[in-house]
Amino acid sequence: MWSTACLFHHDGMIAFQPTSMRNSELFTLTYGALVTQLCKDYENDEEVNKQLDKMGYNIGVRLIEDFLARSSIGRCQDFRETADVIAKVAFKMYLGITPSVTNWSPAGDEFSLILENNPLVDFVELPDNHSTLIYSNLLCGVLRGALEMVQMAVDVRFVQDTLRGDNVTEIRMKFIKRIEENLPAGDE
Repeated sequence: MWSTACLFHHDGMIAFQPTSMRNSELFTLTYGALVTQLCKDYENDEEVNKQLDKMGYNIGVRLIEDFLARSSIGRCQDFRETADVIAKVAFKMYLGITPSVTNWSPAGDEFSLILENNPLVDFVELPDNHSTLIYSNLLCGVLRGALEMVQMAVDVRFVQDTLRGDNVTEIRMKFIKRIEENLPAGDE
């Protein structure tokens, strides 16, 4: 019998169906141009970080429908299963990578995604005057927005980043609460 983790990895491989390297490079360069423009438009890195998160959130809110349709994955039973789906299916499907899920909190409400390779930062070096820029902060917003659409409130933030000299890129995710659906009267 296949383990759930193997099935998720298999689903991610099928949904990803390797795209050409040129598409990946085009995406990376386009994202770089976006971040560069935001750095020109806003006075400080904190504002750029907020804009990247906001843009990511808006993408996540819409991307979840595509993800659910393409992956045929049903509702996750718990936060651990959610973590596996994010790492083994979603990241593989959209970025072609499979981060490891690690550093679970004792309560099981917080974990880290470790990205050995972050395709968003290919060809990127942060200039000294942007030392507080969280270059890939769009990913945090995407995760937060997508999970909100499936009734999960989460806090998502970067803990480590290879662009800042860390050995790995680490995204920390914390479950805050299950969002209750408020249906209008008569729609129950």
